[in-house]
Amino acid sequence: MAPLDEQQSAARTWFESLRTRICTAFEAIEREAGSDAAFDYTPWDRIDPSGAPGGGGVRGVMKGLVFEKVGVNVSTVGGTFEGDFARSIHGAAEDPRFFATGISLVAHMANPHVPAVHMNTRFLVTTKRWFGGGADLNPPIPYPQDTADFHATMQAACDAHDPAFHPRFKAWADDYFYIPHRQVHRGVGGIFYDHLDRDFDADFAFTRDVGDAFLHIYPDLVRRRMHQPFDVADKARQLEWRGRYAEFNLVYDRGTLFGLKTGGNIDAILMSLPPLATWS
Repeated sequence: MAPLDEQQSAARTWFESLRTRICTAFEAIEREAGSDAAFDYTPWDRIDPSGAPGGGGVRGVMKGLVFEKVGVNVSTVGGTFEGDFARSIHGAAEDPRFFATGISLVAHMANPHVPAVHMNTRFLVTTKRWFGGGADLNPPIPYPQDTADFHATMQAACDAHDPAFHPRFKAWADDYFYIPHRQVHRGVGGIFYDHLDRDFDADFAFTRDVGDAFLHIYPDLVRRRMHQPFDVADKARQLEWRGRYAEFNLVYDRGTLFGLKTGGNIDAILMSLPPLATWS
């Protein structure tokens, strides 16, 4: 992979530092629950279709008392998109070379009252440069207070940069995280954005604030619900909801497709799948 320029290096450093902070915060929650669970980190290397080194990443997974399964991955890859896939990527139709760096997180929780969550942010370079990502809350058993607090935190991050961001990115999340064949939303939403390419410094600052907002709110929601009693019916509801989550990620998720089409690590790509799920 070609040497990183200043912007690429700055983005990669940020995503990796955010990974470390998030994993530390999640391990602290496990300590509070009396667990010694910790993240297991697995590096992986990517080979470009040309045969040249194409970067790689680190897959991080923890299985504990509170986090039944949580994955926090970082990757920095580059090379050339193959065939028709290049035409589906912003700025790659004219030149299939690309660079991508980012963080991706999915948490599936042991207690069905604790909301599952997804977060990712990324920086991509083709003939254009842009940021994308977001965060969305996925509770098997929704609580209005949790939903309101999550949305309020995401809105504050957006409003600090542009008051038009939150209504636009919230609507984008509602549209994107929808399962057409079930005619249901995957969760209670959040924000989603892509092709943000106004100005590198401004867009990078916004993307950093999205990551910080997630780290601020989600551990609070976990602590709020992690000791709440649950019964067999609650667990059954969670497992059925997880089936819907798996369907979305395998059928519709653009990040899953991007990872598969660019030769990413299969275990890292599919870390978003829950450890257990049911279908009726």
